Formats: sequence, structure tokens, C-alpha cells
Amino acid sequence: MPINNRIASLHDEVTAWRRDLHENPELMFDVHRTAGIVADKLKEFGCDEVVGGIGKTGVVGIIKGRNTGSGKVIGLRADMDALPLTEITGLPHASKVPGKMHACGHDGHTAMLLGAAKYLAETRNFDGTVAVIFQPAEEGGGGGREMVNDGMMDRFGIQEVYGMHNAPGLPVGKFALRAGPLMAAADRIQIDVEGKGGHAAKPHLAVDTILIASQIVTNVQSIVSRNVDPLGNAVVSICAFNAGFTDNVIPQTATLLGTVRTLTPEMRDLVEKRLHQIVEGTAAMYGGTAKLTYFRDYPVTRNHADNAIFAGDAAASVVGEDGVNRDTVPVMGGEDFSFMLEARPGAFIFIGQGDTASVHHPAYDFNDEIIPIGMSYWAKLVESRLAA
Repeated sequence: MPINNRIASLHDEVTAWRRDLHENPELMFDVHRTAGIVADKLKEFGCDEVVGGIGKTGVVGIIKGRNTGSGKVIGLRADMDALPLTEITGLPHASKVPGKMHACGHDGHTAMLLGAAKYLAETRNFDGTVAVIFQPAEEGGGGGREMVNDGMMDRFGIQEVYGMHNAPGLPVGKFALRAGPLMAAADRIQIDVEGKGGHAAKPHLAVDTILIASQIVTNVQSIVSRNVDPLGNAVVSICAFNAGFTDNVIPQTATLLGTVRTLTPEMRDLVEKRLHQIVEGTAAMYGGTAKLTYFRDYPVTRNHADNAIFAGDAAASVVGEDGVNRDTVPVMGGEDFSFMLEARPGAFIFIGQGDTASVHHPAYDFNDEIIPIGMSYWAKLVESRLAA
């Protein structure tokens, strides 16, 4: 594949950056070391402007092309945060921080965008301006939303925005994307059940919250099987059931926690509506009450059609047209780059990570082999979208 000599020559250096980040993972918005390294390197590269503290701990670097007459400004985004997991890889560069690890490859995303920034700041072979965006708190904190709400798009005049994520199982040298919904809306649910506590030997005098909550767990599964169009996509998963504390007391309360994933606003509304109906109705049927709290977290990651074409073309210029799946199947995972795509047109793309452990697994490690491929994608995207 056509990796230019300068990008190829940066491979070892960028790999060293990546492994340092991997050894020193940070969570959510508490990415001060990582953000500091990013800002220092962007200044070292000669970026025209470097601004920290956006969306709490995000960093933006501005790189102007040899010409800026086009007036175009595009944003390239990488996430910086890690996960609260204990790493089991045993690698020399494994996490040094107990209970924290880069299990989603954000260390690789950050390193690849830093490498691309170094290349772009050296060459500046484009007409316009690039904003390299380093975002905190993708893993549940909504850092993308915070950066948008902090005025990032208007402050730097960003007109389009692009993101990239590694994909275990997708072969090295391959990319995948699609126009329209690529990743699901990710919402949280909490169901608080109240009955009447009592002695386990006298259930007729109690209102059993464990029975009610168990029926709710079963009944909400009918939403996907009987309310969602068979050709549609939705997930309702109850993942925590908390009730009781001993073997001879029927508890007064029970709490369920779970997640909902949908690919359209209409489906999101439908699932929320049916959850309320089923939760409240099931509890009433057994003489108790239940309250559903529905938290709308990350919206659908929806690629804009024209920008998906541009992104696919840039990927094809690196790995060839046969290496780009332009109509990949949507995935039900969530991604807060969706907030940036709601604020500006753009596209999100998957880059092949190869046959590795899945993301969010304690044996995962970012594949350093793909670093020059990702850097080349960013460079080609800028040089083609902002052709001089």
C-alpha cells in the first residue's frame, strides 16, 4: 500500500509515543498527563495554535496549509481516555497503573493523529486549515459533547469533522464505513421497584419486589421481539439486578440497571415508550410500583453521505478500493463522536486492527502495525479534501 517515505519513517517514533501512553492510562476527563503530552508535541511540531482546556481537558491544534485561500477548515478527532480494567497482556509496555488500561485503543488513536499532525505541520501541502482534536472522556463521560458545548466548532471555524476507530476482526489494511447510521444511540436505564417487605415465610402478606423485577426483566424482552420491526435494530439488556440482603426477608425495594441501543430516533422513542408501559404495568399487576428513569446518553453516530464518500475515497487511496467496505453493517456499540457529527457534517471510519482481542477486553492491545496506515489515511483525507 502507498505509505509515503516520511510517514513510514515516523513509524518507530509514533509507536514509542503509543506505548508510553499505554503504560500510563488515564480515565474520563482526568487525562492531564496525556493532554499535556499532546499539547507539548503539537507545539514542538510548530502548530499555528495549540489550545487546551476545551471540554474540560481536551486539546485542539491548528495547522494552516501553505495556502488558506479556500477558507476551508476540517477537524480530525482522536480520543485519549482509557478504561477501568486490569490488564492481563503481560507485555513490556503493559499498564503501570492498577485498575486502568487502554483496552479500546485510544492510545493508538491519539498516537496516529499526533503522527499525522507532525507530518501535516512539516509538509503543509494543502489549501485550508486543519484542526486536530484530542478528546477526553469518550468512555461514558461525553467528552465529545463537552467539547462541542464549549464552542469548539465555532471558535476554530470547523466546517467538517472526521473520526476513526480501530476494529478488531477487520483485517489489517482494510477500512469500513457507511453513509447513515454506523453506530447506535447508547442509553442507560434504571428501574426502581417498590413493593412491601416481609417475612419470607409469609409471602401472602408482602408484595414481592424480586418477583416483580424478575417479571420486568422477562417482559421488556418482548419489545425487540414484538414491537420492533423485524428488519429494524434495537437492543434492550438488563445488566444488574440488586435486591435483598439475606435469605429470609422479602425486600421492600429492587433496582434494575441496563442499556438500550437503537439506530434511529423513531426507534429510540418507541423503545422508551414501551419500557415505561411495561415497567409500570408489570409492577401494578403484582400490586407494586416501579419507576423507569431513562438516560439518553450518546446519540446515533450518523455519517453524512457526501463526507462518507470523501472518507472512503481517502481510505481507498491508501489501501486500494478493494480494501474499503463502503456499506458495512452498523454496530450497536455507542460513540460520542456522534455529538460532533450532530454539530457538523462529517464521517467516522473503522480501521482494521487484525485478529486481536476485542476492545474492552483485558487482553487487548492496539496493533502498532496499523499506525502508518492510520496516519496515511489522515494525511490523504486532508490533502484531498483541502487540495492545494
